[in-house]
Parts: sequence; structure tokens; C-alpha cells
Amino acid sequence: MIGEGWVKSDDVTQGGSGPFRMVPEWPEAEARATELCIAPRPGSARVRAMKSMTGFGRGEASGPGGRCSVELSSVNRKQADIDLRLPRDWHALEAGIRQILSGVLSRGRLHGVILHETTTQATSTLRVDESLAKEYTAYLAQLGAVLGSPMVMTPEALLRAPGVFNVEGREAATTEVLQPMVFSAVSAALIAWDEARVREGAHLHADLSARLGLLSGLLTQISAEAPRVALLHRAAMHRRLEEAGLPIQLDDERLLREIAIFADKSDISEEISRFGGHLTEFQRLMDSDTPAGRPLDFLTQEMHRELNTMGAKANHAPIQHLVVAGKTEVERLREQVQNVE
Repeated sequence: MIGEGWVKSDDVTQGGSGPFRMVPEWPEAEARATELCIAPRPGSARVRAMKSMTGFGRGEASGPGGRCSVELSSVNRKQADIDLRLPRDWHALEAGIRQILSGVLSRGRLHGVILHETTTQATSTLRVDESLAKEYTAYLAQLGAVLGSPMVMTPEALLRAPGVFNVEGREAATTEVLQPMVFSAVSAALIAWDEARVREGAHLHADLSARLGLLSGLLTQISAEAPRVALLHRAAMHRRLEEAGLPIQLDDERLLREIAIFADKSDISEEISRFGGHLTEFQRLMDSDTPAGRPLDFLTQEMHRELNTMGAKANHAPIQHLVVAGKTEVERLREQVQNVE
């Protein structure tokens, strides 16, 4: 049984029946959630794990105000967006809840549902003021006599008469009483939600790393093929001249000038160098200690642009085939990056 001021974290992404995490009440719970979502994990070689924007977490807390349950779910979105649904009378707590959530969300749409359940049955009592009801009846009869028109107090009129029927019950807990319980439940849900994102992020990291390896291999092949472009063009020109009956020496100045111009136009060494730099920067951002989704998305655009330039400048079938394969991998890379925080 969960005692007052403690929360239960239930990560339903693993079936919802796993062990509960006990987290002390606010502000300790908030500090614990912030530490898990932002600070380095103990024993981890990396400063901060890559996180997916998609995740789900659930947390519960009990306290003097009853029991509170919080469910957090997130999906992809370029900007940070928080959508909360909470009990009607809890709007005074919304600003504080948003402050907690915005502290761990850099981008993506986070949807939160907060429910409240009272642990004690409300005891309401109906009180009837009989003397007041008699006064209403007497004054109504007196007024009828004065006006010369009999007036009778009907049951419907008596039900509507102010002060005759009163319902007395237990007063609802104030926001000051509810706040520690609610914030604890939110923090517990944050922990479960963040762990789900880390697990998904690990899969994303592995997939992105594999695709970087493929792109690095394609770049190596392009680099090996690039020097052959000018040589093949020179041989092709010489062959066409001979087939046209215009024999010319290989060291002819006109032929060398034409080959030099073609070599300059088809040189892709700068694009190869920049593409290699993009791969290195991509890997660095993947292992960085800050959310890298946006810069990774930008890098995929730059990679695509460099590959387009290589294919257009080289005008060489083997390189163009490699470029097409590279653009396919970059597009797959870009699709996966859309999930990275």
C-alpha cells in the first residue's frame, strides 16, 4: 500500500505491471525527476542518452486530498507544445505543472491527463429550516389577504425559496493541500515517460549509427572513383578523335587544355570533404549532452545537397549510382531524425 506523500511510477510501455518506483513528495520528487530527465545517469559512459520524442509514462500519488494519477504521452513535433487536461477546479495548479513539464521538453507535443480520486466517501446532509418555511407560508397568506387574492405556498415554490433546503457536506481540499500530491504524481509520470523515451532513443541511436556507417562506406567508394573521371574523359576524347579521323597526340596542348577544363568542372573533392565533415558532425551531435534533433535535421539537408552536387558535377555513371544510393540512405536518416528530441 502506498503511504501518504509517496508516489508510484508505473511504466506501462512494459506492460503496466512492473515494479513500482517510490518517490518522495514534492519538492524532492520534482528534483528527482529533473535529475533523471536532464542530468547524467550514474554509471553511464555517455553524458546524456539520445531521446526519442515519443514516449508514455504514468505516475500516481496519494495524500490528504485523495489519490492523483497522471498519464503523459508525447509525439513528434518541430516545436515544444504542452496540452494538459485536468479537473475543472485545479486550474490554479496548471501553471506549476506546466513549469515542471516545460523544463524537460525541448520539442515535441506532450499530452497530459490528470485525474483525481477521493479516498474518503463524501458525507452530505440535507438540512431543512422548518421555521423559515413556516414564515414563507404565513407571509404569503398575509400578502394574499392584503391583495384580496388568496395565495398558497406550493411545494415547488417552497423548494425554490432561498434558505429552506440546504445541503451540508465535506469541503473540497484546497490547492495548497493538493499541490504536493499532484506535483509528486507529475514527477513520477515524468520519470516513467523519460525512461521510455531513452529506450526508444537507444534504438534510434543504433539505427542512425548503422546508416552513418553505410554513408561512410559510400563516400569512400566515391572518393576512390572520383580521380578516374578526368582520366576516363581524356581516353574517351582521344578515342572519339581517332574514330573521326583526326589523330592527335596525347600531350597536345589543345587536348590537355580541354581535359584541364573538364577536370576542374567535374572536381568533387570539396563536396567529398564537406560530406565527410557532415558525417563527423552528425556523430558528434548524436553523442552530445544536449537535444540535437534540430541540428541533425539541418545536417541531413546539407548531406542531400552535397550528394546532388557530386552527381551533377561528376557526370560519371558509377559515381551517380553511388550518389543515388547515398541519397536513399540520407532520406532514411532524415526520417529517423524526425523522431529525435
